[in-house]
Amino acid sequence: MEVEEGFDVELVAAEPLVIAPVAMTFDEKGRIWVVEMDGYMPDTLGIGEDAPVGRVVILTDRNDDGRMDERSVFLDSLVMPRAICLVDSGLLLAEPPNLWFYEIRADKPVSRTLVDSTYAEGGNVEHQPNGLLRGLDNWIYSAKYDWRYRRSPGGAWLKEKTHFRGQWGISQDDWGKLYYNDNSSNLSGDYFPAGLGSNNPSQRKVAGYGETIVADNRVYPARPTTGVNRGYKDGVLDSTGRLVNFTAACGPLVYRGGLLPGINAFVAEPAANLIKRNVLVEDGYRVVGEQAYHGREFLASSDERFRPVNLHDGPDGALYVVDMYRGIIQHSTYLTPYLKKEIETRGLTLPLGMGRIYRVIPKGVKANWITMPRRTDSLVVLLGHTNGWVRDKAQQVLVDRRATDVVDQLRGILSGGDNSLQVAHALWTLEGLGHLTLPDIQTVLQRQPWQLRAQAIVATVSLASTVAQKELANLVTTYLSGQDTLLLPYATFAIASLTAMEGSVSAQWAIEHADNKYLADAVISGLEGQEHIFLQQLSARLPDTTSVLYSRVSAVVHRLKGEPTAGSQRLLAKRYPQGVALFQNACQPCHGEDGRGVSPIAPPLAGSQWVKGNKQRLMALVLYGLTGPVDVSGHTYDVPEVSGEMPGIAHNSTIDDAELAQLLSYIRNAWGNATGDEVLPENLGEVRSTFGQRTASFTQEELYQLFGKD
Repeated sequence: MEVEEGFDVELVAAEPLVIAPVAMTFDEKGRIWVVEMDGYMPDTLGIGEDAPVGRVVILTDRNDDGRMDERSVFLDSLVMPRAICLVDSGLLLAEPPNLWFYEIRADKPVSRTLVDSTYAEGGNVEHQPNGLLRGLDNWIYSAKYDWRYRRSPGGAWLKEKTHFRGQWGISQDDWGKLYYNDNSSNLSGDYFPAGLGSNNPSQRKVAGYGETIVADNRVYPARPTTGVNRGYKDGVLDSTGRLVNFTAACGPLVYRGGLLPGINAFVAEPAANLIKRNVLVEDGYRVVGEQAYHGREFLASSDERFRPVNLHDGPDGALYVVDMYRGIIQHSTYLTPYLKKEIETRGLTLPLGMGRIYRVIPKGVKANWITMPRRTDSLVVLLGHTNGWVRDKAQQVLVDRRATDVVDQLRGILSGGDNSLQVAHALWTLEGLGHLTLPDIQTVLQRQPWQLRAQAIVATVSLASTVAQKELANLVTTYLSGQDTLLLPYATFAIASLTAMEGSVSAQWAIEHADNKYLADAVISGLEGQEHIFLQQLSARLPDTTSVLYSRVSAVVHRLKGEPTAGSQRLLAKRYPQGVALFQNACQPCHGEDGRGVSPIAPPLAGSQWVKGNKQRLMALVLYGLTGPVDVSGHTYDVPEVSGEMPGIAHNSTIDDAELAQLLSYIRNAWGNATGDEVLPENLGEVRSTFGQRTASFTQEELYQLFGKD
């Protein structure tokens, strides 16, 4: 490995202690719980992925030297497990399609509860929910998913809608804002807290969420990387055979270990055997970033089987690297003939049954390994620790232990604590314990740092079941003025979750700042079912129809007029059952259940001329893929708004033309497209015979030349 000067890479665990790791977490004793996806892609066809060979194991360091010495199996006989979260003295585990909760006693599972039978339903292994990040606000968030979870004190599991985020891996910063990416992008994230802004299902994109944080996608491998899925395409590799831009970005981590200056975000790129370092800067509520280096990486390996798939903070402040360590990482669903040949030529199918966990730490730094103390007052002190992992874990342990004996101590921090991060954690610990009150909110709203006041505003929403929502909204507006531009979006998002926007103070704020897109979208997030009424009011109060507020509300109203009925979708599902199943597995993860596209991955199918128009053109596009910018409904989609590459499935032997014909017939008639025109299996055969064994994706211009624009 080549690592940035001033850092050491140390081995924490290797086979046979750990095998095919894909996710990990530390418990309060400092042990590592690892998810092992041993069944992933045993060969280029993926045969055997349904074998129950996955595990959750516990790794223990017995002699305190920083290396794991002991492996114990907590769960085995799992099929493709993908994520875990320690919570409430138990373990939350994602094993598709289910989300399970295991009660733990003496490091053994004693009971199992089904939390959600549809957590990872549909999609392939590259496009299923994962992450299970326990956020600052005590909710559990996932990548590639738009729901969040939480266990109530009585043991019931709560499930709420949130924003759709990322692809593989999810992280948070010190203020609980979430960060993520997709396989072609460096880093995306939220400007505002995780639990707000997702109230209105008719709102497609909410400003301040899913923002591009680092737009530069250039990578600098230490070795030629011809074994990438699109290595045959011009521009994918440079003249030395090295990958030019991200193609498998994953496992983003906003580092909070306290051993590096500034705000650093690391991103893994297993296809190029490297880890990227980005430097972030906070500009009010906005966050912007750039790569830390040009022409080199924070860490890069010359070993083709080094596959970093997840990154984590640790109890010692180190950066932990989960290395799946295997030759094949591209799933068979999208495996190109080019990459299949690369795999065969260099024998990348074997060996299997390997895996590594490393830690990266500054040279000369004596790591201070923190385990959670038994005394609850000591845990409260740790809420102000310099290591963000320690702060998070201290909060989580207090909540899980139902440590109500520290409530007064926490309230003392709210009013008199001089460590803003400790104040924020004290606030959310009270919320997690069920002891947060209106006076607590008022106390923090009177603090000077705007970030703390923002946390208090967000926390008001958690009291909605015990305090009148109107009273909560009034509390927020009491402490704000229309000129407090840093806090207005927070307040408007919070009020949109609490009360009707019609005639509200926050709606007036949005009108006063009619070109502020964050305020506009915050208002819209609270308008479900009332968009047309609000637009009528705007017409009278805001004559400028070119303003951001007016145009965004108008766009939602226009979209609602064209929404298909639920009944029509159900009829299509009955007519094309194989097509719907294939859509859910191969298309929905990128284009969305409603065909409206998923940002920043893929454009919409609903209303798209590519779907509704010439069906030979559509068949060619789906079979052989599309690369580069694409025009859809008058808008040009390009990187970073979308990934810029749609893989073809012509060479996927697991998908037959009967299924694919149903899929194309389904999307040509779903979501209001209603062409009435079906695709038949023989139509696909004709297109295949025309283009044969073509492997290169089409460009928009090529397809227009071949089939026209109609």
